[in-house]
Amino acid sequence: MTAIQDLYPDDFAHCYGCGRNNSEGHHLKSFVEGDEVVAHFTPSSYHIALPGFVYGGLLASLVDCHAMATAAAGPELAAGRKIGERQVERYVTAALRVDYLKPTPLGGELEVRGRVTEHTEKKAVVSITVSSSGIVTVRAEVVAVRIPKNMERPHG
Repeated sequence: MTAIQDLYPDDFAHCYGCGRNNSEGHHLKSFVEGDEVVAHFTPSSYHIALPGFVYGGLLASLVDCHAMATAAAGPELAAGRKIGERQVERYVTAALRVDYLKPTPLGGELEVRGRVTEHTEKKAVVSITVSSSGIVTVRAEVVAVRIPKNMERPHG
């Protein structure tokens, strides 16, 4: 099965959270499962907020990157194409709202689930949850927009 992030064009695969071309990043991988997009991530001991709990900034970055993958999958699935048939459109974050429902324990695998709740040609609204041991600890809503023209090529 192909991860959505592996279908990003090479010029746009440098993201710290999910870019395959960023050797220092998280390398988050998101996969389509039915009408949702799912990723798994195990925080390292240095992703700590307080002893025993995950840093909220890490959770926000996982939400952010997973939402962009979910948005990228939306047009492909709506057109009846399977993920992996071609490169996907790249999205960037326009708005990010993260609600921390409970402290997220450090030391286990997290499950990140996303679903497109609204989609137009230029934007997608994505609903995300992060769970630890089956308990939802984070709920988020993210507005993703197709990459603007001024970001289409890296500036160097």
